[in-house]
Amino acid sequence: MTDSLRDQLLGLGFKPAPKPERKPQPRPAPSARAPDNRSPARPAGRPSSGARPAQGNPRGAAKSPGKAPNPANRHPHGQPRSREDIDLAKAYAIRAQREKDERIEAERLKQEQARQRREAKARLGDFIKDKALNDPTAEIARHFDYGGKIKRIHVTEAQLKALNAGELGVVQVDGRYLLVAAAVLAEAETIFPAAIALKVDPDAPAADDPYADPRYQVPDDLVW
Repeated sequence: MTDSLRDQLLGLGFKPAPKPERKPQPRPAPSARAPDNRSPARPAGRPSSGARPAQGNPRGAAKSPGKAPNPANRHPHGQPRSREDIDLAKAYAIRAQREKDERIEAERLKQEQARQRREAKARLGDFIKDKALNDPTAEIARHFDYGGKIKRIHVTEAQLKALNAGELGVVQVDGRYLLVAAAVLAEAETIFPAAIALKVDPDAPAADDPYADPRYQVPDDLVW
């Protein structure tokens, strides 16, 4: 409104409109803080629902001061195992370890027995050297049972009688059957018992050794 119009209205008796009074605004207390428009105020020590998780804890969960759960005590699907499941798993683990130890021990014993066998055979070979009584001109076949099979050795008539009387014996060395004296046979038995192919007991019944009698010798042309 221009000044001339205002003066005209005042001249006609109009009064100017009163100005509104301004009430003084109370000042905030010094300890009060202005609210943050970005997020609502929250009590100290309690994380808000929208707060970002701390670095190194992607789920934002607070770390428990207690012992961390053992993954072995949980099922593959993440559910906690029962006491029965844990005891059963321990029993299976103990049995598997015991079976493994038994296999290792059995293999160790097998290798040890093989080593002892090799050493015994080597000692027997050294001992029996130059002690064999085999006659290259012998024509009588003396059969005997050794290792579940029928074997034979050629002897003379005198050697056959001595063999059946227990004065001689047969030792197997490196696939050969050697005729030796009874004393040598006894010593060879202490070195490697498995090598004793024929040891006749003169006091045993004749039926125990059917091949002792020359009349019952197996023909050479018989195929076993």
